[in-house]
Amino acid sequence: MEDKARVGQAAATLVEDHTTVGIGSGSTAQYFIKALAERVKTENLTLTLVATSEESKQLAESLGMPVSSLATVDHIDLTIDGVDEFTDDNDGIKGGGGCLLEEKIVAINSNRVIWLAEERKHVDTLGQFPLPVEVIKNGSEQLKQRFEVAGYKPTWRMVDDASERFRTDNDNYILDLHLETIDQPHELAESLIREVGVVETGLFLGITDRVLLAHDGQVYWNDGEPFSDN
Repeated sequence: MEDKARVGQAAATLVEDHTTVGIGSGSTAQYFIKALAERVKTENLTLTLVATSEESKQLAESLGMPVSSLATVDHIDLTIDGVDEFTDDNDGIKGGGGCLLEEKIVAINSNRVIWLAEERKHVDTLGQFPLPVEVIKNGSEQLKQRFEVAGYKPTWRMVDDASERFRTDNDNYILDLHLETIDQPHELAESLIREVGVVETGLFLGITDRVLLAHDGQVYWNDGEPFSDN
């Protein structure tokens, strides 16, 4: 079993009956959703689910788990999601799958947030993974030019065959900033969000509580505590 499957399955054991759960996006989160569906089936769990993307919603519903709108719940007990890279202080970059806005909306409305990752996504400094910035279409060309002047090395997120620009679930574009190193993530996040036309950034700072990791077949917490599903 690959590590992302192992950590996704382990995360499903953290979900308690009669709770509201945010289900994340991406390949690792898909393993979590599938494992959670198996628990719902075998243990007859009663859960309310809120999805961070249309893709995750469709997967959950295809497995027999109805998904509610965030507008219909008063809180989320626990959100479990993937992450593209993260540091020791639990700051991270998300949005590699293009769902950063919905992921952040669900996360900030959650009592607890746990990220799932393979050890290779643990970095000393953010920036190795391109930073996604979701932007509205109108004025996006000018915004890209300003990012170029600032030295952010922006590129358009494209669909897989590179025939057109990628569109988020909210029908926005994504500019990926190739920064390599982000020495002051909080300052950068504030600077970017002030730009007219920027909807959200993939900098997730001070949002998650813990990171559940997998490496060489072992699952453990990023603070070094062994994982237990008891």
